[in-house]
Amino acid sequence: MRAAIYEEFGGPLSVQRVDDPVPPDQGVILQVQATGVCRSDWHGWQGHDPDITLPHVPGHEIAGTVAALGKETRNWREGSRVTLPFVCGCGDCPQCASGNHQVCDRQSQPGFTHWGSYAQYVAVDYADINLVALPEELDFVTAASLGCRFATSFRAVVAQGKISDGQWLAVYGCGGVGLAAIMIGNAFGANVVAIDIDEDKLRFAGSLGASAAVNASKERSVVAAVRELTSGGAHVSIDALGSGQTSFDSIAGLRKRGKHLQVGLMVGDDRHSAVPMDQVVANELQILGSHGMQAHEYDRMLRMIADGTLEPAKLVGNTVTLQQAARDFVRPKSSATAGVTVINDFRE
Repeated sequence: MRAAIYEEFGGPLSVQRVDDPVPPDQGVILQVQATGVCRSDWHGWQGHDPDITLPHVPGHEIAGTVAALGKETRNWREGSRVTLPFVCGCGDCPQCASGNHQVCDRQSQPGFTHWGSYAQYVAVDYADINLVALPEELDFVTAASLGCRFATSFRAVVAQGKISDGQWLAVYGCGGVGLAAIMIGNAFGANVVAIDIDEDKLRFAGSLGASAAVNASKERSVVAAVRELTSGGAHVSIDALGSGQTSFDSIAGLRKRGKHLQVGLMVGDDRHSAVPMDQVVANELQILGSHGMQAHEYDRMLRMIADGTLEPAKLVGNTVTLQQAARDFVRPKSSATAGVTVINDFRE
């Protein structure tokens, strides 16, 4: 198969011919029809994930068809159109037994724990609990955008944030995660404030349902701006970027008894960032993490996509070939393209 591989952290990606993967006993091999280009892939390439061993193939936002079955796989057949969460559960640990596969004790993640989907084929373990059937009307490019950013945002806003009609939702960072959170929050009746430093991204956020915007590069105090717009602070706030500053501002901009959701990855020095703990205590704030979404929770999201309430296709800003993705991967992440980039051509 053809795959985009890097042989050193921070080094170039090259498209090479490598052996096809073999299906795990309880898994499948997927023929990748589309895969998202995500900032988490970039973090892995930078060496921020201890699970990655070199050489490595990134990619974890996958939509495709079942190409081969493991001998113990029961619920799927060759040719099935599927997607999957970026966190795959084992099905047996205490977390999976409680339904929380997204924090499985023995989780696997294509593109991190093993070779990922910047390739024509990818292996997925425990297929019977991790694969999600795709409706025929949902195209592969849109489906690929669900696996990490959109599904993660859905669970963050709905299950963790428990957003409700009329509440204020503040979203820090208008990349793929943030834009998805804005669309989802709007669909659930929230008033959404988008925060970013890029005017084009803020305008795009407005087209997806943000009712207010804050350009963080132009405000003396982002927290004060958010508090003024929301008449006292957000009910729910999401750091969709992952930095010490956005995390701090997200917490500090909450109203009393508000919820902060950390979705953006915190790496390097930001892993142990400052927290306005005086406000957390005095205002009874909640600080919650959110890490993907279980396969068995996809149905509600897919129904909302099917009836047009959610339109993740609007978030797809660009489609590229595998060769283009490998070439562009090492470039700075301040891309002018708003929305999600998806690889959908794996040919020579």
